[in-house]
Amino acid sequence: MARKIDRFVAGLDIGTTKICCVIAEKNAAGRLDIIGAGRAPSRGMRKGVVVNVDQTVEALKAAVEEAELMAGVSVERAWVGIAGGHIRGFNSRGVVAITGREREVSRDDVERVVESARAVQLPTDRVIFHALPRDFLMDDQEGIRDPIGMSGSRLEANVHIVTGAVSSLNNITNCVNRAGIEVADVVLEQLAAAMATLTPDEKELGVALVDIGGGTTDLAVFMDGSICHTAVLPAGGEHFTNDIAVGLRTPTDEAERIKIKYGCALASLVEEDQTIEVPSVGGRRPRVLSRHILSEILQPRTEEIFGLLQEEISRAGFESVLSSGLVVTGGGAMLEGMPEIAEQIFDLPVRRGMPAGVGGLTDGISSPIHATAVGLTIYGASAPAPAARPGVPGFMMGRMGGRVKSWFAELF
Repeated sequence: MARKIDRFVAGLDIGTTKICCVIAEKNAAGRLDIIGAGRAPSRGMRKGVVVNVDQTVEALKAAVEEAELMAGVSVERAWVGIAGGHIRGFNSRGVVAITGREREVSRDDVERVVESARAVQLPTDRVIFHALPRDFLMDDQEGIRDPIGMSGSRLEANVHIVTGAVSSLNNITNCVNRAGIEVADVVLEQLAAAMATLTPDEKELGVALVDIGGGTTDLAVFMDGSICHTAVLPAGGEHFTNDIAVGLRTPTDEAERIKIKYGCALASLVEEDQTIEVPSVGGRRPRVLSRHILSEILQPRTEEIFGLLQEEISRAGFESVLSSGLVVTGGGAMLEGMPEIAEQIFDLPVRRGMPAGVGGLTDGISSPIHATAVGLTIYGASAPAPAARPGVPGFMMGRMGGRVKSWFAELF
């Protein structure tokens, strides 16, 4: 590998069923060009959590090597996505006094007020991944996006806090390090996916990003240009595959192939005379079944997932702010009929989220499967250069101090 320059950015999406690596290059105009992409089956993860370190490391190496071969770049550092049922999000508020002769808000004041919002009591087994400013208040004046340079005596910040399990962070970091790659930062996957798929107008008007992965479905709600709610549901593409395997009495690998090739989440979109060949278990002869039967297996699970999402959004009180509707991304979004059934359940506009905002080899990443990995490169390109991390414990404790400088880059 000949070239090793700081202008290259790598994103690692470590999922339950697949690991994606995307390498991007910053061109002279400041735009990102995709120059390499690799993908490998993930067999060491379960619902976004590492369950087998060796298998995860091998899959990481395979995905990275494929991307490196395409790009001609050696990956030494990567921005890594994190997800799973251990992720929790909540909103917090911080308050500080503005001092000085002019009482003018500085960047240090913004950092202080966000740190104030971060000062929440957490169990020892949890750590803060993100503290994302939603908006600011200056002397009771609401809706301020960037208070720097304004005058006042009291600054408040509404901040969305995202936490996760320390053990999951350690395991992900260990796997990436054992694959020979330094973790530049760990990023919430739905935040990364949003950076690659959502438009500024959608974030401003109100939108829900739904990332349907292999083991989980990740939700992020945006309103007034910033993230206001996150959640993780313990259901994803693997559940569709298992339903097919049980319902059609076919091996799991064949069920996955049938899902990808013939699956449709809405039975009314399938013609009655369409048939598929279904391999049997135990060496029995394949059977020919109606494709409509396959859709009747997939539709209840799809309705269940979107029903749970609707309940979560309603419980959080954001059902009335989604003027832009839903954007569905991730591998599960590729299932035929997915946007249509979501529109029926939510009575809102729904579209598939495709990676955008990058150039280069876009043909290789023009799929919802690559949304998170592409978003990680966008995130990494806008983040400040990270300091060297001495190891997992130091990384876990030291990474938080450097995040303040990148909060505005994440959201504003």
